[in-house]
Amino acid sequence: MSAFSPITVSGVLLAGGQSRRMGGQDKGLLPYQGRSMASHVIDSIVPQVDDFYISANRHIEEYQSFSFPVITDDLDNFQGPLAGILAVMEQIDSEYLLTVPCDNPLISPQLRQRLVEAVLATGSDIAIAHDGKRLQPVFALIPRRLKQSLSDFLTSGQRKTRDWLFQHKVVEVDFSDQANYFININTPDDLQAKPKIGSNIPVLGFAAFSGTGKTTLLTKLIPALRDKDIRVAVIKHAHHNFDIDKPGKDSYQIREAGAEEIIIASAKMMALMRKNHDEIIEPELQPLIHRLDTHNVDLILVEGFKHENFPKIELNRAELGPAVLFKEDPHIIAIASDKTDSDDDMPLILDINNIPAMVDFIEQFIFSWKS
Repeated sequence: MSAFSPITVSGVLLAGGQSRRMGGQDKGLLPYQGRSMASHVIDSIVPQVDDFYISANRHIEEYQSFSFPVITDDLDNFQGPLAGILAVMEQIDSEYLLTVPCDNPLISPQLRQRLVEAVLATGSDIAIAHDGKRLQPVFALIPRRLKQSLSDFLTSGQRKTRDWLFQHKVVEVDFSDQANYFININTPDDLQAKPKIGSNIPVLGFAAFSGTGKTTLLTKLIPALRDKDIRVAVIKHAHHNFDIDKPGKDSYQIREAGAEEIIIASAKMMALMRKNHDEIIEPELQPLIHRLDTHNVDLILVEGFKHENFPKIELNRAELGPAVLFKEDPHIIAIASDKTDSDDDMPLILDINNIPAMVDFIEQFIFSWKS
C-alpha cells in the first residue's frame, strides 16, 4: 500500500468512542458530504500504510463492510482511544502503529512520511502531529515495543491519552502548512460545514455560470503560466456523462467486461479510468487533489466545484449580467471581467482580457499560499 519506508507501519482508524457531543451517534458512520466519515478517512490513510485496522466497539458489521479487520477493546464502557490502540497493537506485526480518528475526514497525504522522518531524525519514541495552534495527539506514530507500557498504564486505571504519550520521548511534528487537514467533526453543526480544501500545492478555482468562458480562459492562461515556469495541473468538473475511451478499443472492451478500474500507460502518457456507479454522488474536490502527482506541479487550477470552500476567481461577462457569486462565497478572492469598474463591496477586479495581468495576480497568489 505504501511507498518505501525504512520501517513498517500499520494504520488504525479510531472509531471506538461514545460520541457524546454528537448525541451518542457513531461518528464514523455519519454521512459527511455524501459518504460516511470513516470512508473519507480510509481513502486517505490506507495508501500510506502497510496494513490497516479499524478500532470499533459497536456497529461492528457496518465497519466490517469496509473489508478491513475490526478490533474491539477488551475494556468495558468505552475506555477511550488508548484502549483501542492497545487492542490493535496486540494484533499487528509492524514496528509502528499510525493512529487517526474517525471524525477528521481530511488526512494529510504526508502524515506517515513526516511522522516517520521525525522519529528517525530525533530518535524519539513517538511522533505527534501539531497543526500550528494545538497538538493533535490522536494523529500519532507509536512503536509496538511500547505495548507493555500502555497495558500497564491502562491496568493502573489511567485513561488520558496525553498522560501516557508524554511518559515517553515525544517529537511534535509541524503541520502548520497543512492546518486545514485537522478539522475534527464533533457536533451536528460541524457536519454541515464544508472545510476549506487542504493542499500543500496552491489551488485556485474559476467559478462562473455556463457560457462565461472558463475553458477558453484556461487555454490562454496555461501557456502564459508555462512561460513563467509555473507547472500546472487542472481538475475539471463535468456536469454530464463523458467517456475518454472509444468502442472497439481493447481498453473499452475490458472495461465493459466489468473491470472497475483500468490504467492505460505508454512512454508518453498514462490514464486511469474508474467506474462511478449510479448511486455515487457528485465528485468531491479533495479526493481528486489526492490523486494528482504533485511532485512536478506548482499550481492546481480548478474549473467548476464552485460550491466547495477554496480560493476562486469569479468569471463575469457584462453581456451575462453583473457578478453575483462573490456575494454568497467568501472564498472568491477576485473577479475577472470585461467590465472593470466595481462597487465598494466587490473583490479585486481583474481584466479578463489582460492575460499578463492575470498571470501576475496568480504568481502573487502562489507566493502568498506558500508564505
